[in-house]
Amino acid sequence: MNSRSLDTSPTAGPTAALDTAAACWLKTLDRLERTTVADPAIGVLQRGIRSLPLGGLRDLLRGKPLGHPVHPVLVQVPIGCWLSASVLDFVPGAPHSATILTAVGLAGVAPAAVAGWADWADLPPEQARVGLAHAASNVAAVACYTASLTARLRGRSAKGRLWALGGLAAVAVSGALGGHVAYRHTVGAHAAA
Repeated sequence: MNSRSLDTSPTAGPTAALDTAAACWLKTLDRLERTTVADPAIGVLQRGIRSLPLGGLRDLLRGKPLGHPVHPVLVQVPIGCWLSASVLDFVPGAPHSATILTAVGLAGVAPAAVAGWADWADLPPEQARVGLAHAASNVAAVACYTASLTARLRGRSAKGRLWALGGLAAVAVSGALGGHVAYRHTVGAHAAA
């Protein structure tokens, strides 16, 4: 007998919906991991990144001195700033602070991205495919936050808030994709020492 049909608790509906959404998400990620359409571009990008004469900087970008990848540490700046800016967007009298946080978040993107690309260059194909989708989502987030900052600086705070919410949605998708690569496949567990 199906135990779900007997569950009459108020949380049965939302729990079933979350289970369905999670299963759909994982199925989509499994398909993304198996698709080979981007493999030629991925191969060229990975070889290009690995061929850069970075010397000891490559170890620093990959987190060798820390004993773990540095990318997850660096992404805290843009994510933290942008989330905080969205909170301040709903606080009366705080639009200037939200604008500053949006700008600081954008300034923090480059170091996080460079470290992410350094890690991504050595990923196997399945993880590299999801990593490329992660990067594309980050590009969408940066575009939204750039539009948000531009609107804010032009005095169009409502438009800036809307762009920021779009950027926050892209960051959420990107985080889920990055988390999938890092935790489902333990990508960050490379020997850093």
